[in-house]
Amino acid sequence: MNEPRSLSIKSWSPEDRPREKLILKGKSALSDAELIAILLGSGTTTMSAVELAKKVLQPADNNLHELARLTVKDLIKIKGIGEAKALTIVAALELGRRRKDLEGNEKFKIMGSRDAYDILKADLLDIGHEEFWILLLNRANRVIRKSQVSQGGVAGTVADPKIIFKMALQELACGIILAHNHPSGNLTASQADLDLTKKLKEAGKLLDIQVLDHLIVAGQKYFSFADEGMM
Repeated sequence: MNEPRSLSIKSWSPEDRPREKLILKGKSALSDAELIAILLGSGTTTMSAVELAKKVLQPADNNLHELARLTVKDLIKIKGIGEAKALTIVAALELGRRRKDLEGNEKFKIMGSRDAYDILKADLLDIGHEEFWILLLNRANRVIRKSQVSQGGVAGTVADPKIIFKMALQELACGIILAHNHPSGNLTASQADLDLTKKLKEAGKLLDIQVLDHLIVAGQKYFSFADEGMM
């Protein structure tokens, strides 16, 4: 009995092939599954590349943000996805994150909490552990640079005030915005978050460095201490 032939993209009509469709109609005409199919390059003996791409999206509830959370180990658990395909998907999503990250580059002016969130979200959205970041601002509230202060486990991370203000003094920053993520999705500020914010704000006064806000990022949402009148 003959082995079933692989259902490759080349066997489809030109109108239905993702690569040809991209050339003919442009990238916006392709679905997420079709774009992932281009990354995969081929399907299996029983699935086309698009069908395999749809299987890749299933564990992430068809959500690219959730897909970006998956590791190579997670992806290779999907039947038809080997290490090479998994690495290609992870690399592509990381490039997308870095491109988004560049949109919040230096000298961007912070007008409110949403501006700060937009700059930091690419670093804090798709990770399963806590990280603490800061934005260093000049006197006009323009971003000098952003820096990671620390990273920890699922339950928390430690932010050392000495490291934070060392970074600020090295850049001659006039203002700081604090930010960390809650992988659990909980936007509620813990007592430790409240105590740290108060401690840093008081220390900033002595150094003439204003602590302007503290953001807690949880997925597509965030909590701003300044917006809630807690600064």
